[in-house]
Amino acid sequence: LTHRTRLVTSIQGPVESVSVLLPNWEVLVLVSHDTPLTSNLGVGGFYCFFPRNETSPANFSGVLPFTSATTFKCTLPNRNRRLQPFHQPVLTRFPERETNVISAAPVMPRWDFLAYECFSTETDVVLFVKGVNNRQGINKSPEEFRCVFGNDIKNAVKTPVTSSKQEVFRCLHPNLMELSISPSTTAAAKRIKVSIEINREKLVVPSVAYYTPPRRHMPSNPNPTSLLCATTMVYNVAKFLREWVMYYSKIGVDKFILYDNGSDDDLERVIKELNEEGDYNLERIFWVWPKTQEAGFSHSAVYAKDSCTWMMYVDVDEFIFSPSWLKNSSQPSKTMLKSLLSISSNGSIGQVSIKCNDFGPSDQKKHPAMGVIQGYNCRRQAEQRHKSILLLEAVDHSLLNVIHHFDLNNNHYNWKELPLEAAVINHYNYQAWPEFMTKFRRRVSAFVADWRTRVNPMSKDRTPGLGFQPIKPEGWENMFCD
Repeated sequence: LTHRTRLVTSIQGPVESVSVLLPNWEVLVLVSHDTPLTSNLGVGGFYCFFPRNETSPANFSGVLPFTSATTFKCTLPNRNRRLQPFHQPVLTRFPERETNVISAAPVMPRWDFLAYECFSTETDVVLFVKGVNNRQGINKSPEEFRCVFGNDIKNAVKTPVTSSKQEVFRCLHPNLMELSISPSTTAAAKRIKVSIEINREKLVVPSVAYYTPPRRHMPSNPNPTSLLCATTMVYNVAKFLREWVMYYSKIGVDKFILYDNGSDDDLERVIKELNEEGDYNLERIFWVWPKTQEAGFSHSAVYAKDSCTWMMYVDVDEFIFSPSWLKNSSQPSKTMLKSLLSISSNGSIGQVSIKCNDFGPSDQKKHPAMGVIQGYNCRRQAEQRHKSILLLEAVDHSLLNVIHHFDLNNNHYNWKELPLEAAVINHYNYQAWPEFMTKFRRRVSAFVADWRTRVNPMSKDRTPGLGFQPIKPEGWENMFCD
């Protein structure tokens, strides 16, 4: 997948990059962290140069946290959409100088068949791969695959796969000696590409994921610094984030881990301001991969295990409330959420699930200035799906999760569902139309059809009375109010 492109920056000449075709004709361009780039990437000036001398602006997207690769996004021009297979573009500041330089460019891999992220634990490797287990609830056997380590497939090292669920594959660490890596090897030299091989087809999935050997003599933290953390996947939630963080901080969340799915609003600024206030602890993980909510949550379960004991999986429009809190206190307390966890002496509870009530637009025509909790005050009567708070050490080895709850290690842990009188999640799902219609961009779940895809019209994942287009239904402001 490596493509020698020309990038005119502080250093002249070709540099390494790789491109991936995303949904909706977006092209993701990744530039290695050791490639010199200009310091102010946000000012623009970069272009993707395609065959037929076509160009499109390449906008800086972000830096991947685990490989430090710099990412740009551009749009595949219309005429190139008819040229299959699609070839990788050249990233340049001066497209007029690049005539005919990409005649031998490699084929651009598509997003729906790609190894995209990797995380090393002390005992194994967690690899995230799209396009292998495509149907929810149907997972191929681990014996059908091997993990492949190495930039040269012919000389790669292969290890057994121990788990294959959804987009998450776990496999054994490779022998570093076979990879010609010693503990003293520099970090840059340790960039080893990793992917999955489908044994029967002798096919290696295209990859932009890199393996990092586990650090030696670094045992897991026996006492995580935060008792309760919260994880969610977000896109353009800057206007909602402060209310959500302040609410949960007051009732017991110690740390927030946000998987940012490519936001282009003021999210980074809001996170920075909250952290600088000193009362909040937010971490933003740039997670550019589309339709990977389940994989992102699986990643968080291993990534945060040494820093968090419990992890709450709720969205930014969801607020947990217990009627008992009003009876027992006139002010919020950091013990409130933790009181729901029923932490017992034998530690048998591994997951606590809380049912949802869905709120409607409540006659709001735009985002309410007083915030969602006070602005939306009318809801549906029927209770909806649940969300969960997970004991991270209780999660099953497969990291399998569906609709915000995980499979547990059932040999040691149980799952507790709270009744509505004990706690409820107020889900401000159906908001003012200008806010709700932004959901038509894309669904974050790998296994839920996008809003515009004409399938499963009666699914619970769809909005009653709403079709496949962002067309406001008559009377939207008063819908979902029982």
